[in-house]
Amino acid sequence: MSTRGFTTCLWFDGRAEEAVDFYLSVFKDSGRGRVLRYNEAGPGPVGSVVTVEFEINGQKFVALNGGPMFTFSEAVSFQIDCADQAEVDHYWSRLTENGGQESQCGWLKDKFGVSWQVTPVELIDLIGDEDQAAATRATQAMYTMQKIDLAAVRRAHAGQ
Repeated sequence: MSTRGFTTCLWFDGRAEEAVDFYLSVFKDSGRGRVLRYNEAGPGPVGSVVTVEFEINGQKFVALNGGPMFTFSEAVSFQIDCADQAEVDHYWSRLTENGGQESQCGWLKDKFGVSWQVTPVELIDLIGDEDQAAATRATQAMYTMQKIDLAAVRRAHAGQ
């Protein structure tokens, strides 16, 4: 049995096209695909957007205007593997702008309610270090943060 891959469907309440435009502005390696619109068969107004296909960093998505029945929760989030603090700062500021909400330990919700983990790759190495004392210090430092401050986690890891 073979599959053609996976596409993540994100359910929006009438804001699918706006969400896609926002995500395309945040992520450099992204692009828009097909836009499907309601036809005479309905159930939405003829010509209004049903779905918008898009891709971010090679991951396929479809944004669906599904209505108010379902909303996003932290049970599903997207992790952004950041190379350095500059990338963390970029994604954090862009995804929290205009109504996004900061959480803790590098988690946030964007203005559409989608949860993101803005994670420097090095963080996983620091909190997963085989030196348990160093890993514990790094983890404790991370627990005090909203946006990850990689330099502060490094200092804690080093015992400074």
